[in-house]
Amino acid sequence: MSRAQAESVIKNIIREIAQECASKGQAVSETLVAFMVKAVVLDPSNEFNVDRTLTKDDVQKLIKICVERLLDTRSPALDTVKMQVYFDMNYTTRGDFLEEHRRVLEQRLMPVIREITDSRARTREELEGLYRKIVSAVLLRSGLGSPTDIAVVREATAALQSIFPQTELGTFMSLTKRDKERQLVELTNIVTGIRLFNKECGKGGEGIDDLPAILNEAIPATTQNVDAATQRTCHTAFKYTALIEHMMANEMQDGPSLQLLRESMINSRQHEAFLRIILNDVISCAQQVEMFESQLASRMEHLQATVQSKTAVPTAQVYPQFINLSHLWSCFQDEMVLLSVLSNILASLEPFTKGHREVFNDEILDQSLNEIQVLTDEDRLKMSGGADNCVKPSDLNNVEWLFPETTKNFERLVLQYKGYCGWTLVQQNTLLIPGNPDIGVMRYQNRHYVFSSKQAAYEFASDPDSYIIMVAECAKKSPELIQLLELHAQFATITPYSQGRDQGKMIEKPITKCDAGIQTEVHPIESNIVKSYEWNEWELRRKAIKLANLRNKVTHSAQTNLSNLRRDNVTQVYLPKESETQTLQSTGTNVPRPQTFLAGIRGGMRKTTVMTKVDLTQDVDQT
Repeated sequence: MSRAQAESVIKNIIREIAQECASKGQAVSETLVAFMVKAVVLDPSNEFNVDRTLTKDDVQKLIKICVERLLDTRSPALDTVKMQVYFDMNYTTRGDFLEEHRRVLEQRLMPVIREITDSRARTREELEGLYRKIVSAVLLRSGLGSPTDIAVVREATAALQSIFPQTELGTFMSLTKRDKERQLVELTNIVTGIRLFNKECGKGGEGIDDLPAILNEAIPATTQNVDAATQRTCHTAFKYTALIEHMMANEMQDGPSLQLLRESMINSRQHEAFLRIILNDVISCAQQVEMFESQLASRMEHLQATVQSKTAVPTAQVYPQFINLSHLWSCFQDEMVLLSVLSNILASLEPFTKGHREVFNDEILDQSLNEIQVLTDEDRLKMSGGADNCVKPSDLNNVEWLFPETTKNFERLVLQYKGYCGWTLVQQNTLLIPGNPDIGVMRYQNRHYVFSSKQAAYEFASDPDSYIIMVAECAKKSPELIQLLELHAQFATITPYSQGRDQGKMIEKPITKCDAGIQTEVHPIESNIVKSYEWNEWELRRKAIKLANLRNKVTHSAQTNLSNLRRDNVTQVYLPKESETQTLQSTGTNVPRPQTFLAGIRGGMRKTTVMTKVDLTQDVDQT
């Protein structure tokens, strides 16, 4: 049977099981049915051989067993499987969820954006209608108020007109579709930043919720709810564990069903694991909100220092700050949505634990636990701690042991079986007891194992391969352990929809298929015509003979010293051309010659001589 045929058979089986359950009043998802089919096939007590093709009787047997298990509404094991399926289908990492959330928002906005970008408005009324649509798109994308609130629309319109007046619609209409979409995003960010700044200044902010204050109230409340649910679930798991240990130690036959107690304990431990994942995400939200609040305060101060009381500010200074403010506010919105989803998941997990709580209520458990000491995980770690309980590496040389004192980043080691003791799982029939890393962490085949006692560590390390196989056998009998203990790698070959699941996950999500077409070039490779190509064999022979005759030819040549490496040289120069230059004209100036006559030097009749100086210099014009 080919792979496609096998998948078709499995899909038909899943569909038939879902229809039969629906006919009996129990609606189940195909994902849950697929998990149950694999669980039934894995269980060795059902005697299914996965290495051969299922016969018609095998298919009918498989359908019957799956329907019986899916209709057992009081089974804690079924509730655990349902809880795992729900969590796997609804929970994702922080980054993936925010990416999906933004994608959904963009998809919802697509009709409005398309209506704006495809508009061919010409008249004044059409342009006004287009401007109103732009205002609505800005409000919808920013999430600050409703487009049906008149006060919100007026405030958003005033902010938009300050950066994008209606007279700019002509330029907007001339842009390409992609440029229009890009400008709409930029306008949304700037308008959002302006409205947030006006709200901070007390001049606006109509319809804008105080998200930091709301988150500061919601996060502690959610953390308190998760903590309360975790403590309640852990306390119930401790009671189940103590009761199971007491009944197995005394080999009690009467009292509560040991199998139901084991399934209820596994359900509680799985619920605890999911609650701790949610709690870590809530703590991460709190850290992110604290960081965003400090950034918001600093950016508001910087923006106020830039704007102050100025009537006009350069756009190159304030627009980037408004855009950053908008991006920061969108981070608050993301945290708000993420916290809401975590709260919904927290509330949705609770119904999956009601089944065993109704069977083993507090009254029945307290009556059964009379004079039985209930140990918490912390109590067990204290009891198994101390230097005397630590493993001595010299006693076992076949494996490597890690200790907190000698191992860097010891607390970051990824522990197998989610930190539960593998020896206890095997020896006490799926009893979940947390291991104590202080005893020593065994590294085997690049995996790390912890144990609840020194004896458990020695016995497991003496033959680790056998114990690993026996843990897998326990998981086959209780398939809900595959998800809880993260044993996906050992059961990956059983997955029918292997191409439709992520690596390391047992529960598949529906496979999405679609028709697709592709077109290629007619001649993707350029033509290469060889002119010397010959197809005629006789022509090729003629050429071969002609080349062969060259052996009988002799070529004589002589070379002299003057002809050695001699070649013709040609040099080209520019011919001289007649040219002349003109210099400055020679000119001159004439100055008068100075002449002076001194009279009275010879003396005369007077006793005293008086000399008189007479200037006889003539002008140039008179000479």
